[in-house]
Amino acid sequence: MLQLKERFSFDGQSIAWGSMGAGDPIVLVHGFPWSAQAWRAIAPWLAKTHQVFYFDMLGTGLSEKGETQNVTESVQSNLLAALIRHWELKRPQVVGHDFGGLAALRCHFVNGIEYGKLHLVNAVAVLPSGSPFYAHVANYEPAFAGLPDYAHEAFFRAYIQAAAHYPLREESIRLYFEPWSGEVGKAAFYRQIAQADLGNIEAAQKLYRPTDFDVHISWGMQDTFIPSAQGRQVHKLLQAKSFTPIDDASHMVHEDSPAALLGALLQSI
Repeated sequence: MLQLKERFSFDGQSIAWGSMGAGDPIVLVHGFPWSAQAWRAIAPWLAKTHQVFYFDMLGTGLSEKGETQNVTESVQSNLLAALIRHWELKRPQVVGHDFGGLAALRCHFVNGIEYGKLHLVNAVAVLPSGSPFYAHVANYEPAFAGLPDYAHEAFFRAYIQAAAHYPLREESIRLYFEPWSGEVGKAAFYRQIAQADLGNIEAAQKLYRPTDFDVHISWGMQDTFIPSAQGRQVHKLLQAKSFTPIDDASHMVHEDSPAALLGALLQSI
């Protein structure tokens, strides 16, 4: 497991983060409903030649969770920008998966943070996005937050398995579920879904254009959450330098094919 022993105060809320290695910086940004632990098989290898930073987004993992939190995509990109400034990084390489990809894109195109390189992995980036279930949770968030623990865990297991091409290991499921368990974690899980705002994707998408740094894209081609056609669309909008298809992987490439993902990242850094 990755160690997140450091703390950063963001708008008075505690953010868990960690780092390893030395050299040019790489920032790893996880998606939902995962945590920085999604990078546990990737970060140590990147750290052999780089200083690798990772963190739990607001309201996820070991970071603070609270009833009145705003955890929308705009807030998460503001957090990423604040962390990069806090770490005093100059044009770091950034790797973003799922909503972490959107945070990385917004951090550059909206917040104005310059990168050395950007690598997107099955990223939330363009419309259409979301699902009828997300809209349903937004309408009935208190009811979902009040689910019995066994029902919540059963739903979570089904949700993350749907994001994987191969059966997930029990240890992986437990690792990802733990921060979303209990009354606080359960409420935080549905809060993240309910606050998803398509307007934040739309606002970023309007700004997409070729950048002065290289953009690379990797995509699990069995993804049923975000089809590869959207990855190709982002490739075109940004005039990305590469698009690497990972055939035997779905949305959660980290679990399905970590070696292939690591290989794609090592080719681009």
